[in-house]
Formats: sequence, C-alpha cells, structure tokens
Amino acid sequence: MNDENLSTDQKALRINLDSDKYGTCAEIGAGQEVARLFFRVGGASGTIAKTMSAYDMTVSDAIYGDADRYVSRQRLQAMLDHEYKLLLERLDEDRGADTEFFAFANTVTTCNYKGEGIGKGWLGIRFQGAPRQRPSEIIIHVRMLDPEIVREQEALGIVGINLIYAAFYLTGSPSNLISSLKDNLTKARVEIDMISISGPCFAGVDNRLMALQLVEHGLTEVAMFTGDGESVIPSEVLYKKPVLIERGSFRPLTNPMLEMLEKSHDQFMEEPALEGEDPVTVLEMTIRQLKVGNSIDHSDFLDRVDSLSALKRPVLISNFRRYHRLVHYIGQHTQKMIGLPLGLARLRNILDDNFYTDLDGGLMESLGQLFRNGVKLYVYPWRNSKTGKVYTLDNFNAPPKVRHLFKHLVHNGYIEDVKKFTADYLEVNSNAVLEDLLSGEDGWEKMVPPPIAKSIKSRRLFGYR
Repeated sequence: MNDENLSTDQKALRINLDSDKYGTCAEIGAGQEVARLFFRVGGASGTIAKTMSAYDMTVSDAIYGDADRYVSRQRLQAMLDHEYKLLLERLDEDRGADTEFFAFANTVTTCNYKGEGIGKGWLGIRFQGAPRQRPSEIIIHVRMLDPEIVREQEALGIVGINLIYAAFYLTGSPSNLISSLKDNLTKARVEIDMISISGPCFAGVDNRLMALQLVEHGLTEVAMFTGDGESVIPSEVLYKKPVLIERGSFRPLTNPMLEMLEKSHDQFMEEPALEGEDPVTVLEMTIRQLKVGNSIDHSDFLDRVDSLSALKRPVLISNFRRYHRLVHYIGQHTQKMIGLPLGLARLRNILDDNFYTDLDGGLMESLGQLFRNGVKLYVYPWRNSKTGKVYTLDNFNAPPKVRHLFKHLVHNGYIEDVKKFTADYLEVNSNAVLEDLLSGEDGWEKMVPPPIAKSIKSRRLFGYR
C-alpha cells in the first residue's frame, strides 16, 4: 500500500488488518480518540487487546503510581512501562513467537468547554519491530490549537493514528516518519514541538536530527535539545527564566562568538531585574542559517551541534528569520529579561527598513515587538579589515531614517556595547576559519575555543582531515 495520501481511516484499517501487530491503547484526558478510530473502521479485534482510560487521579495513581503532574512525560513513561509489561506478562507465552506487541498511550489536556486555553499533551508508543525483539519507542509532545474541544479530540485521534502507523511502517525513513505525523492535519490545528526516539528500530538515528526535521517539515517553528543531545520542550527550559540567546551559524563557533556570549552574560547579570538569577543561556540556529545552498545538509548540521556539545548549552532550532519573532516566542514562556548578544552587522539588519517590507507597520512594527519590556541587545564591536578602525555603538553609522530612534534606544538602555573584548579577536573571520580547516592550513585552532578545536579534531568534523 502506498503510504502517501492515505486517509486516517485507511491507516487505521491497514493496522487492523495487519495480523502481526497486537497491543494496548491507554488514553487519559481527551477521550479514547485513538482507540475509537480503530473500532470505527472495523477489524479492531485483530489489533486491540485492551483499551482503557483512568480519568480519576486516585485511580490513575493506583494503576501507574503517584505523579506530580498528570500531563507530563513522566506520566506517559509510567503508562508505557505498565501497559507494555502487562501485555507481555499476559500474552507473550501464547503468541509472542509470531506477534509484534505494542503499547500506545497518551495523556492530554484540552481547552475548556468555553474554548479557553490551549490543549497540550504527550503521546507515545513502545513497540517491537519483530517478534520478541527488544522494544523501540517514539514519544512526542503536541500543542492542540483548535478552539473547540470536539475538534481537539478529533485532531488528537488523527495524530495518534499517524504516530502508530509511522512506528509500524516508516521507521526505515526518519524523514518520512516525521513528515507523516502531520498527515490529514494542518499546522493551524496541531503543533508537534518535541520528538524522542529510541530502540533497535532507530539504530544510528540521532534525536537532534529528528528535532531539526520537526522544524524543517513545518510541524513546529521551534525545537530544542540539551547540551547532552536530549530532546526537550522549549517551554520547559525557558519557563519563567531570564534568557540569554545568541544566534549564529556556528560553522564553527569561533573565539569572538564565545567571548560575545560570555561578556554579554557578565553584563546581563548586572541587570537589577535579574536579582542575581543566572539566565538560561541558549545557542540558536535558524533554518535559513543551516542551509548550504538551497538545502540543509544533515551531516553538516550534526557537525555543528557535535562541536557545540563541548559547551554543554541547550541549542534552539527555529524558523524565525527576524529577531522580533524570536523574542515574541520566548516572551510567551517568560516575563523575565531577554538578552540578545549580536554583532554590528546584525544590528544594521535589524535597523534596515528594507528588511520589513512585508509587515504592515514595517520597521516600527518590528522594533515595537522586539523591544518589549526587559529586552536588551548586547552589541559586539567590529573592525574594518581595510582601515583597521574599530566600530562600536559610539561611532556606528545607523541608517539615516532611524538615526534618532537608534540614539533613543541606546540612551534608554535597550542597546548596549559589549564593554570588554579581546582586540585580536576582531580579526577572526569564521568563513576564513572554515576555509583553513578544510584546506589543512595551520593556525585555525587558535581562532576557536580549545574545547571546540579538540572536538573538531577528535571527531573529524567539518571535513577536518
């Protein structure tokens, strides 16, 4: 059967007619929407061993153990653990030799009966790729965007069927697996902002690459993973925290880029509003920056994040070309200060009204959204390679149309120089560093932080030989 353009019912029916697959559906919070679809299309007795819902918290705790939060990854994991273990205990002896068992679970909260709030939740499946094989697992986090409960429930059922279908038939192509999760849905209905995979069906597949593909395939605008490569929900990392976020291509990260981040951090910590609270420090790459030519080279992406892993900082992948959209996203999760380290060239782009011709309010609309309460830009100096002149905010030549506005922003503390910097670092050009690295020229190691240089050489990243 062609996997493309299948309806949700066709997917559910194919699963029902597959005599190799047999398992459990356990659903909490938004009805038994996934199980309902299996029963609706017919033939579910060949696929579903058991369905259940445990809506009462006491009942749920009695089955799955105590939980601090019922809509959480921890609760989902407990559900998968319990249901999969029970399935094998009861059925493996009789039919385990020729059956691929699975346990599907979700725990979801929807908008209320007035249509207020945004539904969100966790879905996961633990499954065998072959009889008695060690199980594999897929876990996703979803945001339900429909304004009506019944529509959210419908969308949840579709996502669940897509997830189960992908686990059974698309593990050989992670890109197709990711893309299929949005089948028969629009971006306006569901956002999938986290995916984590594990097990023998995904040997050699990197969760960081899966996070990238969520953004690349349009399932979300933002995905994040930790410095250790673990997929996480961005909102959980950013929630109620001050945030310092540096955007770059990091191909590779150079000494001035790290110094810009560290010195900005020092100045950010001096802000009275932080009250001494250490900010979450994030490295961001946009889809645009990840493109080499017209496409994203996944090997090149992994080289970048492998090198960055030496810094142990969370990495954000976004589809936000403009800074004001990034700030708006972060501002949905925290009311605390946001610091943006950047170079003078980026500042010039921010102040260029030609960059905003598609916005009704143009440059003023963008700046109004960018400089919300508590946003500050930390600007790293630039040296003209021809004249040797160093440029800071004091002698920066702002575009004529915004010169007075620029002075206003500087005077009122929205934009600030990075005050301490290493003069020699101003001579470093990241493109030249990459060229020297590729050609085998000596000296590039001195232009990148030692942990990054060590990682590049030991892992042979970016074509290093």
